[in-house]
Amino acid sequence: MAASRSLKALSNLITRSGNVKPTSISLSNLLFARHHRVLLQPNAAYRAAVLHEIAKPLVVEEMAAITKLKDLEVRIEVYTCGVNASDILICNGQYGVDQKMPFVPGFEVCGEVKEIGSKVKNFNVGDRVIGLKKDGYAGFAEECVILEQDLWGVPQAMTFEVGASLLDTYGTALLGLHRRAEVEANDTVLVTAAAGGLGLAAVDLAANVYKAKVIGVCGTEDKASLVRDKGAFASLKYQAKNLRSKVMEVTDNKGVSIIFDAVGGDIFNESLKCVAHEGKVIVAGFASRQIPNVSTNLLLPQSFSLIGVSLSHYRDANNEVYRQVGNDVIELYEEGLISPHVSAVFPLEQVNAAIDFLVQRKSTGKVILKIR
Repeated sequence: MAASRSLKALSNLITRSGNVKPTSISLSNLLFARHHRVLLQPNAAYRAAVLHEIAKPLVVEEMAAITKLKDLEVRIEVYTCGVNASDILICNGQYGVDQKMPFVPGFEVCGEVKEIGSKVKNFNVGDRVIGLKKDGYAGFAEECVILEQDLWGVPQAMTFEVGASLLDTYGTALLGLHRRAEVEANDTVLVTAAAGGLGLAAVDLAANVYKAKVIGVCGTEDKASLVRDKGAFASLKYQAKNLRSKVMEVTDNKGVSIIFDAVGGDIFNESLKCVAHEGKVIVAGFASRQIPNVSTNLLLPQSFSLIGVSLSHYRDANNEVYRQVGNDVIELYEEGLISPHVSAVFPLEQVNAAIDFLVQRKSTGKVILKIR
């Protein structure tokens, strides 16, 4: 019943394109605050992991709080923040933008509402929320100011660690697999970097929500075992010279109907040799930092579709779908159909160790920074 309700809800993705400052905190204060735009204490300095120079370690230090919110802004007490590949690329000057310093990385936050702007309608002080702040980052901090449209309310029962590991990866995977590739139960889905944050989310959705046959491609046997535990019927260690032969072996020489790639580089080029007739190749990222060049003549003899997917792009191009994707992911989690995997949690003071853990490819699933 839960699965059928969720799949029915997901089908819509295809068709829908002045502060009072009390001097003491009491129960009456809290009840008042939840229905008014009130801070229970004055704005003050907060701790954040700050980048002062490209390719240098982050420094945990105090920053001055933004004193006045804009109409549609929400101030969040951040409890956890996901550590993602884009954070690392920005810190190393490899993201393709000139980042102004000082800079606080982090965009995937989970916490509680501390203050709301004058025109915010959907949140109250004290609400637990997930936020995606890709228009300025600043999530590696005890406090974050974010637009209402980039926030989703979550139940109190959801842990902060889960909250910071859910929306970006599962939202991107859901867009790619459901809306763009229209995955079905009779599909065979090849997922590259299947033990990573985005890859494991794609495996989880394809195998456990859509009941597709999933082949995961990983770097080590330990990671391959994790991917099988997540629901893949086969998990292969990546070897360029025999990837195609192994995929053809487990698919009875039919190839795969959908490829979900967030790696790029050599793995992407080799995986193209595995796509079936009229298959679909989803390009969701370039974790290898190697952007492949695809000759258009490859599309003709094999007759497959090449599909790009970006959750951030939907935020601006089709905000209704962007919002609905977040709602659907949260619903899938609440119904027990998906379960994010967190491989490591680091305190804010160990932010550089958290980044190194990701850089050294020691992580599986998500790496979380615990702020509070």
